Amino acid sequence: MKRFHKSFLSSLFLGILSYLLVWYFLYLGARNHAIPDPFTILLNMWEIRSELLWHTCASSLRILTALFFSMVIGVPAGILLNLYPKINQVFSPLLYFLYPLPKVAFLPIFMLFWGLGNFSKIMLLFSIIVLQVIIMVRDGANRIPENYHKTMTNFHSTSWQRICYLILPAIFPHILVSLRTSIGITLASLFFAENYATHFGLGYLILNAWTKMDYPEMFAGIFCIAILGFFFFRAIDLLERFSYEN
Repeated sequence: MKRFHKSFLSSLFLGILSYLLVWYFLYLGARNHAIPDPFTILLNMWEIRSELLWHTCASSLRILTALFFSMVIGVPAGILLNLYPKINQVFSPLLYFLYPLPKVAFLPIFMLFWGLGNFSKIMLLFSIIVLQVIIMVRDGANRIPENYHKTMTNFHSTSWQRICYLILPAIFPHILVSLRTSIGITLASLFFAENYATHFGLGYLILNAWTKMDYPEMFAGIFCIAILGFFFFRAIDLLERFSYEN
């Protein structure tokens, strides 16, 4: 654990340092007031640290809720499509039609159905994630060699045993990949999801600062999204390391 803690701190420091260096070179190259220098941003972040904390917590709660329900629904659905080819044959065309649709365009419809509160925003993030999880879990399960299934059949294993001891361990790397991809897409969608009928969230903070032409505050919100993404990705790394060590 100490080793991971040290690795976490070093990667956090390296990530922030490299991010600020790239940002500073962009600032020097652009020479535009719309891109403030990173030191101004850091100073602004310290001045509004309590406000940033509230916005970051609100966005994190929405993302974690959407991820949780996407895993709860997406993983069993993907396994179901693998175990029952006829169900997969019926529902796969629908998945292929729904998957490429820009879900952010449906935010007004979600608001009409579920109101202007957090639920409609969580549903938007959920709709972005869950289809990807279903498809990746199904494809991961489809890659399990057929002789593994024959071995389970020879031992007269039940469907539950087949899922617990064969399918879930085999698809775990695919679940992690879907989590990483989903987190990236969800963080990118925050700007749209939190733009309406809310006063908390990093997306709201960025748009509100943009309308006021307060570019230091806007880039402070963008920086917080980057840091939030880093923590989510490192949490997945920890989960992956813990699962393989045990």
